Amino acid sequence: MALVKYNNNSISTISSAGQLASGSLVPIKTLTASSSSTLSFVHGSSDVVLDSTYPIYLFKFINIHPATDNALLTFQGSTNTGSSYGVTITSTHFRAYNYENAAAEGLNYLSAEDFSQSTAFINVTENETVGNGNDENLTGTFHLYNPSSTTFVKHFTTRFNFHTNSDSFQDQYIVGYVNSTSAVDAVQFKMSSGNIDAGVIKLYGIS
Repeated sequence: MALVKYNNNSISTISSAGQLASGSLVPIKTLTASSSSTLSFVHGSSDVVLDSTYPIYLFKFINIHPATDNALLTFQGSTNTGSSYGVTITSTHFRAYNYENAAAEGLNYLSAEDFSQSTAFINVTENETVGNGNDENLTGTFHLYNPSSTTFVKHFTTRFNFHTNSDSFQDQYIVGYVNSTSAVDAVQFKMSSGNIDAGVIKLYGIS
């Protein structure tokens, strides 16, 4: 098979992009925290879309800063457009880490942080907690797959990076599923204690 190379001139002659690969990232909603107790994305509320429009939804977390030191970021889902949050979730957790003073580093599975058939708010940062110092924050991504399905469980994958209150850097991964065949039509995020002092969460649909 010959390798085809394109340049500016050849690209400029394209009159239709119908044959190009799909997978567009479509902005849906941005929420900005300001001493917020929760940040919620509810389908049909404030222009939020969280239904069969997209097969994958992506949340991006930018400079999330907790008001309270030693806090964890948590989430839960809803099947009744935010009237209640407490779907049944099973998840598992691992991380890579390193300390500023080089006291310890590693990569390990955190079995103690797993959730099994839990209806509590699920920790997406754990073992080490997020600091509330002026230079401490959290960033990351959260993918939710086919939340409108009424046939299958709903899978999610997360990756979060943050500076802890003990001066370590954490790269943490959590994967799991909502063990329900009801559509998930709302997701809420909050800290395990205190408010979200500042930061932005952006919701996108992936076509």
